[in-house]
Amino acid sequence: MEPTYAGGDRLLVAYGVRPRIGRAHVIRLPDGPDGPRPIAVKRITRAVGDGWWVERDNPAEGVDSWLVGEIPTADVLGLVLLRVRRAKRS
Repeated sequence: MEPTYAGGDRLLVAYGVRPRIGRAHVIRLPDGPDGPRPIAVKRITRAVGDGWWVERDNPAEGVDSWLVGEIPTADVLGLVLLRVRRAKRS
């Protein structure tokens, strides 16, 4: 989800809440060639069928619904409430 979130950032996540369109969520992606169901942060853009359409903030990298289709509601794990940026080292 760069440039919005960077490696090392810490996220405050509310689990068990209803997904919100336009907001970032922690989701479980479908199985991929690199192994079992990775956890990722993606932005929910709309409801579709029995699930949600998720997109990445950087269209040049990553996986989203354009590649894997809709994400079932059960795989939307939590809503990102707050980001704490990683500390920069001198």
